[in-house]
Amino acid sequence: MRLGVMFDRGLPPEQLIPFARALDETSVDDLWVVEDLGWTGGISAAATALAVTSRLRVGIGITPAPLRNPMVLAMELANLERLHPGRLAAGIGHGVEGWMRQVGAAVPSPLSLLEETITSVRALLQGQTVTLDGKSVHLDGVSLVHPPAQPPPVLAGVKGPRSLALSGRVANGTIVPEGIGPAQVPGIVEQIGGDEDHELVVFAFLRLGSSEVDQAARDMVAGQSGFLGVAPEELAMADGTPQEAAAWVKSVWAAGAETVAVRPIGSDPLDQVTALLSAL
Repeated sequence: MRLGVMFDRGLPPEQLIPFARALDETSVDDLWVVEDLGWTGGISAAATALAVTSRLRVGIGITPAPLRNPMVLAMELANLERLHPGRLAAGIGHGVEGWMRQVGAAVPSPLSLLEETITSVRALLQGQTVTLDGKSVHLDGVSLVHPPAQPPPVLAGVKGPRSLALSGRVANGTIVPEGIGPAQVPGIVEQIGGDEDHELVVFAFLRLGSSEVDQAARDMVAGQSGFLGVAPEELAMADGTPQEAAAWVKSVWAAGAETVAVRPIGSDPLDQVTALLSAL
């Protein structure tokens, strides 16, 4: 059972270094950085966080496959893994459809693209020479000069049934978005299938009772409920008192998730994490 913390996309990038260093002094297992259109880049954020910490696993959640050539992505991930062995988890997803259209990166078959991207990136990280003439990915005899000794886990950031099943087939793990609770986790595990080493990471909003929430945070929660197609009051999250939030996190672990990565809502993210850790 792992506990992660997300560095929220709304925080100024220059706060990442002190945030990461502070988490590195706690018992938190993971720091997750994001890649959302217009906010921040996942590879540069992961490189920064890894460079200023010594213990944390740093997860990338999530690089959109339409924006990343698999060879270039494998080169970046291999570099990070060799520089910081055993401390990287690489998430790859479809990308938000509307955002992909905005930048001219929408593809006719997102499922095929994701499968071909994850398959080729994993093979490259394993030191293989890859030739693939797929629906979306085209590689001709490429390989890494400096593959890592131990490839980092590659996880699929997905939510739909077909994408979950794809993740179980081709990825080392699955990342599901904020709003998923313990009631949904067993069904998700069943849809994924996969082997016993397949890691399920559940992203989750964290809001403790005393934390102040501004309009931007409220809009973020409303947007997530729309993304999942549920009413805002149905969005599952770790909230209430620290003890109630801790009990919720434990229930997600008990339901089948290996990792819960909390995303604090409010102006006091590190204070909320400290209170949750004390309750856990």
